[in-house]
Amino acid sequence: MKIFTLSRFVLLICLLLGWQTQAQVVTTEPAFPTADKAVTLTFDLTKAKDSRAKGLLNKTNDVYLWSGAGSTESGDAFEFQPAGQTTWTAPFEPGKMTSLGNDKWQITLVPREYFGVPAGTPIRKLGLLLKNGNGSAQTEDIIIAVYPDELKVAFQQPTQDFFFAEANGTIQVEAVASENAALRLLHDGVEITTVASGKNLSYTLQTGPDQGLRHSVTVEAKTASETDTDVFEYMIKPVPPVAAVPAGIVDGINYIDENEVILVLYAPHKENAYVIGEFNDWKPTPEYLMNRTPDGVRYWLRLTNLPVGEEVAYQYLVDGTIAIADPYTDKVLDPQYDHYLTAANYPNLKPYPEGATGIVSVLQTQQQEYSWQVTDFQRPDVDQLVVYELLVRDFVSTRNYKTLTDTLSYFKRLGINAIQLMPIMEFTGNESWGYNPTFYFAPDKAYGTEADLKAFIDAAHKEGIAVILDIVLNQADYEFPYVRLYWDGDRPAVNSPYFNQSATHPFSVFFDFNHNQPATKALVQRVTEYWLEEYKVDGFRFDLSKGFTQKISGSNVGAWSSYDADRVATWKRIYNEIRSVDETAYVILEHFADNAEEKELANYGMLFWGNNNYDFRQLGKGENANPQWMSYEVRGWEQPHVIGYMESHDEERFVYDVSKYGKTSGGYNTRNLTTALNRAKLAAAFALTIPGPKMIWQFGELGYDVAIDENGRTGNKPLLWNYQNDPERAKLYQVYAELIKLKTSQPVFGTEDFTLDLGNIVKRITLNSDAMQVFLIGNFDVKQQLPAAGFPGAGSWYDYFTGDELVVTDPAKEIMLEPGEFRLFTSQKLDEPASNLLPWSKIILSAENELANGNTLRIYPNPAPDAVVVHLESDYLGQVQVQVQDVTGRVLSRHTLNKTQEVLKQQVQLQNVANGLYYLQVTTGDKRLVQKLVKVAQ
Repeated sequence: MKIFTLSRFVLLICLLLGWQTQAQVVTTEPAFPTADKAVTLTFDLTKAKDSRAKGLLNKTNDVYLWSGAGSTESGDAFEFQPAGQTTWTAPFEPGKMTSLGNDKWQITLVPREYFGVPAGTPIRKLGLLLKNGNGSAQTEDIIIAVYPDELKVAFQQPTQDFFFAEANGTIQVEAVASENAALRLLHDGVEITTVASGKNLSYTLQTGPDQGLRHSVTVEAKTASETDTDVFEYMIKPVPPVAAVPAGIVDGINYIDENEVILVLYAPHKENAYVIGEFNDWKPTPEYLMNRTPDGVRYWLRLTNLPVGEEVAYQYLVDGTIAIADPYTDKVLDPQYDHYLTAANYPNLKPYPEGATGIVSVLQTQQQEYSWQVTDFQRPDVDQLVVYELLVRDFVSTRNYKTLTDTLSYFKRLGINAIQLMPIMEFTGNESWGYNPTFYFAPDKAYGTEADLKAFIDAAHKEGIAVILDIVLNQADYEFPYVRLYWDGDRPAVNSPYFNQSATHPFSVFFDFNHNQPATKALVQRVTEYWLEEYKVDGFRFDLSKGFTQKISGSNVGAWSSYDADRVATWKRIYNEIRSVDETAYVILEHFADNAEEKELANYGMLFWGNNNYDFRQLGKGENANPQWMSYEVRGWEQPHVIGYMESHDEERFVYDVSKYGKTSGGYNTRNLTTALNRAKLAAAFALTIPGPKMIWQFGELGYDVAIDENGRTGNKPLLWNYQNDPERAKLYQVYAELIKLKTSQPVFGTEDFTLDLGNIVKRITLNSDAMQVFLIGNFDVKQQLPAAGFPGAGSWYDYFTGDELVVTDPAKEIMLEPGEFRLFTSQKLDEPASNLLPWSKIILSAENELANGNTLRIYPNPAPDAVVVHLESDYLGQVQVQVQDVTGRVLSRHTLNKTQEVLKQQVQLQNVANGLYYLQVTTGDKRLVQKLVKVAQ
């Protein structure tokens, strides 16, 4: 999952909260600050909304202004910053505040001088916050307006542009002008009070009895040469009609016929709701007041006379103050980010409607349904599942589903049978890993249209490839309507039907769902059902599934990971709901909890991410590690439900780590790119051969070697399709393809009868079935090794990557393995792949003094003090190479001899060789023989 910092988020929240909250924290003198005149800023910290501001209360010093100035109304409020304001964790002396007592603080400054804004450049706003010296406590970011030096008038009370008022009540009106002027107050265009000359106007307005009527109040300031006005509107609070939701109608959009829909909003604890949109100029009007259900938890309205087949934008205005898009909409329009979308990715996007504010939802009657070409897709069996995880943004240059569809041939050649898309549901902005969701029924437009996504899934199914969605139901971002609808300062409100005020566990970034709440349960069920039925996805990978808990663990990861019966019950319920909709859908959890909990849920049917990144990176670098936790049998599970992987979006890239930090020995250097790629082949052989489903992170099959933190952890990564043109990377791709082909086509690779010998630096895997045996051996050391081979039995074995037959008479014979070398043997000969995918030479087994047909090799004495005799008896005639190697493979001495008769005897001197273990290697033509040699003191 994605890990975020909160500074930009807090700024967003403050901008969204509006002037009312900010005005409570900061007041200015004069009321209309200008760029070139002194302004006094007074902060009341008791009204700050950010919880971190508590650390500033009851102080008498150590409070500083951290601030900026912006030259436009819509741009960055911290565009210009005072000289020297660079170190957040240190006091900023020019911004030292003066205490007024009672948690009130003050500073006076001239904006242009304080912020160093060049003459001629306007200042339109200031960005402000207070902090302590070391930055451990702070207020929220606060934006205040800066005005041109001209006549201005504004309401100070009320502080909202529109609000609901009580019937037969009063509204206290306070207005202020920037200079003495004639002031008038008008109600619905009728003058109700005046001030002949002054800066201030005060009036108590009497509201009437008529519910649901909208009124306008205007203040006008006028001098001999200038006039300015300000306006607010209010409506007498309505009492919604009470009526039950019609039968068969669900939350969200219900399409009735070609020009009619029924909208339903679940909103307990709220008093009223209007539908606002293009059909009523985004203003609440009586005919769009929603019905309230008898239990008071839902609001609904029938919309008629809609334009047939046309998109219509709308929102819900709740309690007269909160305008939200429909949580169940399948499309939104976003004024902040949509203008960055390209026509190539989302053609003919509906323009953002004039008069709207914030994200709006879209409905459309008579939508054209997608015509599915594949209606009988058979999902791959779990034990043969090979998942390819990718982020659309960083996988294809166009960042869209159309190009991804065109790339399916690449996946087909590789042989994978499932693609897992990182989150694609609507998220904040267009640049994201997607773990900040905002609308769960709407595909994010950054990657293409709804039809494009369906066409991709359809095409993948045609190629035999399942599509799995990474789904984020552990948390939601601020723009999710049910976060905004129940909000308290800087966190969800205590009465939120969906969210905890604070997360119960570590690693929560945004806002934490409470999965014990009925509303959350219903949402999860609707979301999963929708994507299974509407988009025909094949299952889900649930992000941070361990976070679906109400057990308080604070920052204690161990406590969070321990067995949680309530969490187990939650996941069994969700699994049952998904399987009731689609009985073969994959349910994959990113859990990393106690094995007892994962075992129970795995035996129930769920799949689990099995992170072996650290172990394999260590092995790749030449350190020993044991990746046995990739095995479901080692974990004691009944089913092969561990999806093992060497890399994921969250982990450092294997080849990068090896080529950056790997070990060296003699002339063998894992940091050499070709060597690192060969070690990636070794690691892939062991990772993909362990029975059970597997996952590959994008471009791992080409040895992607860009660090995960390049351009920031979640930032854009270089797109390096040119890797395919590199012969060594192409070989790695082909090795992956061959291993995947074996896994998905040969039943033995899904056997329940297997043995893992993974503890030592030379590792082995044995797979057994009635039809065939498989034996894999590999040397993860950076030194040459000569271990006992450990074949499962004698007889003919076939080296898969060369096709060579090896007749084994003694399974315990030693085998020579170069650093990084592996051999994959099968007991039945299979079609061999392309040649030279691996750099190893012919298989070298220890002869144990016996060549063939009675021919012998003997070395004596052994152990030897200062010399050893090589006795070779064979039919071979010609040159013989004899060399002594140390245990790293370094050659200490080399001798070339000419064998002219059946017996060759030659003494090899060892005086300059230190005591210890060595290997004596004899090469006769294309045969190579190795025996251990021990040098001892005389």
